[in-house]
Amino acid sequence: MNEQKRPAPAAGEKRDERRPSGGQNGQGRSYAGKSADRRTDRPQGGSFRKDEKRPYDGKTASGPRKFDRDGQHRSQPSGNRSFDKKTDRPSSGRPASGKPSFGKPSYGKSSYGKPSGPRKPAAPAQPGARKLALKVLLDVHENGAYAALSLNKNLPRDLKPEERRLTTQLVYGTLENEVKIDHALNQLTEYPARDAVTRDALRLGVFQILFLERVPDSAAVDESVKLVKQMGAEASAGFVNAVLRNLIRQKDELSWPDAAKDPEEWLHVESSAPLWLVKKLIEAYGFETAKQMLTYREASHPTTVRPNLLKLDDHGFEDLLRKKNLSFRAGVAPHAYLLEGVTEPGFDPDYQAGLYSIQGQSSMLAAEAVQARPGMKILDACAAPGGKSAYLCETMQLTGRVYAWELHEKRALLLDGVRRRLGLDNLRTAVKDACEYRPDMEKTLDAVLLDAPCSGTGVLSQKPDIKLRLKESDLPAIVETQKKLLNTVCRYVRPGGLLVYSTCSVLPEENKAQIEGFLKEHPEYTTEPMPLTFPAELRLQQDGLGLQLLGFRDQVEGFYIVRLRRNY
Repeated sequence: MNEQKRPAPAAGEKRDERRPSGGQNGQGRSYAGKSADRRTDRPQGGSFRKDEKRPYDGKTASGPRKFDRDGQHRSQPSGNRSFDKKTDRPSSGRPASGKPSFGKPSYGKSSYGKPSGPRKPAAPAQPGARKLALKVLLDVHENGAYAALSLNKNLPRDLKPEERRLTTQLVYGTLENEVKIDHALNQLTEYPARDAVTRDALRLGVFQILFLERVPDSAAVDESVKLVKQMGAEASAGFVNAVLRNLIRQKDELSWPDAAKDPEEWLHVESSAPLWLVKKLIEAYGFETAKQMLTYREASHPTTVRPNLLKLDDHGFEDLLRKKNLSFRAGVAPHAYLLEGVTEPGFDPDYQAGLYSIQGQSSMLAAEAVQARPGMKILDACAAPGGKSAYLCETMQLTGRVYAWELHEKRALLLDGVRRRLGLDNLRTAVKDACEYRPDMEKTLDAVLLDAPCSGTGVLSQKPDIKLRLKESDLPAIVETQKKLLNTVCRYVRPGGLLVYSTCSVLPEENKAQIEGFLKEHPEYTTEPMPLTFPAELRLQQDGLGLQLLGFRDQVEGFYIVRLRRNY
């Protein structure tokens, strides 16, 4: 991946050399992922939604020069129209960078070096990485799409690996730093971009100039100008050229919030997280921890995999990885391995044959907390995409039953695919709403795993588009859904059985506060510690209300897990 650079840090702050995230697997369950089709607040035209506060409008006598819509220099700012910040808009995830790729099969040649089969027509020219990245950004901003899904949809299967990596880096890097990028643009232009294409092309250009060392500034400008022309926005070419060249000349003069004078605004811009979320995390964890949570970026983006426990133990899986000549290391979770420098492992024949799965470490830990044993009857109440259900089935060695419910039919199809690929004969999938009580299941199950829909705030570094989509007004409905799910599925656990509740959130109202309320209403349940199969360093982080995992501290996805034993 390209090295990245940042603007000069604020006074008293250390330069943050970490790179934009490029998350790997679809981990955790985001509430927004279940309601994207109900969005009604998408932006209109090319204008911007105003943020909670915007004190930095760039209108200082000594600040950078500004340009009007035609690219002409304005020595004095006029009016109060500016390039608004946008923080309230709309996973496994993005492909990892590097080699080898598990991608496409090679075609054989005869001994004379000529194709052994019929000559194929020449492939059409592939679109460039920047054009593909712009299409994905437009899909995210204008259609409420998820970045990972849009990348999968828009990237051609035969795209060159280096182009795939650059496209992914441009998309996630721009989304991850969007507030910071807009803060810079506010100081460079009097007007918002006249259309969506121009707006996102400018953001791509600013990201390359401010963050990517290996992309020459002049190339970033020239490619951005070409890009708007290719996308039918020729009238904006001069405007884009003027703004980006002005940025190159004066990027060292841009003003940034002062961390000492206004720490909330500084963290808001530095992390590109919405201001309301910044305030919530500071209140819950303190400024220093909130800062680490929101600015944490993985140094690399490995793909997390684990063996199919029906076919391979850890030693056998390590032998398989060595035969593939892959670079790997053991993860924190039991059976987890981190692969460096692979792309599209889903094309690997061994993956397709069901020898291993792609799954986030925190997701594995949530399933491990159940302590499934042969012969048990277990419900995975919100099961898609199926990694935790598979973990339970494999641990039980195809005995007993794992019931996997999913509310949405399309997501339930993912469960059927997992069952077939891994050979999980003890998995029973169904399209069901876990909020609806089923009297026939009262006190019949040995365990229930409820990985509840949530805000997704624990996986922001893997899914930066959550920062643009999630709104504070969403939280009450999320918390209420979690409460209803808990109150329903807890009735299915037999006395002596276990209820495991988890989220991919770091917000207390979804986690420990949720469980405090549950215990008051359900005295038949008590909490108990994580099993000894959990790493000792993680067990040290738990308290009487479960385990809150933090990415920067624990080197896994931000998750909450609690074990609840039913006593009668």
